[in-house]
Amino acid sequence: MSESLMKNGTAISTENKVEVTFLSRNGLVVRVGMQEYYLPYTKFPWFQKATVEDVFNVELRGRNRLRWEALDVDLSMSILLHPENYPLVSNG
Repeated sequence: MSESLMKNGTAISTENKVEVTFLSRNGLVVRVGMQEYYLPYTKFPWFQKATVEDVFNVELRGRNRLRWEALDVDLSMSILLHPENYPLVSNG
């Protein structure tokens, strides 16, 4: 059963919703559906010097991929669930 919220009598699905809910000097929190994930800059350096607007501009592509278009960053849900399985490779 999918999660949903009621707003003005209309069901709003939260199952496919994605948003950045917290931003700090050490990392950010992104919510996908009802689950939140902490992304520390040590493991996700692409966000550290990005503008706030660019960090908050995230989209869910399909069911398993997050996309920050302005930053040219794509993350799969697998990376969020198990970052230890994906060693950092960055030219930055």
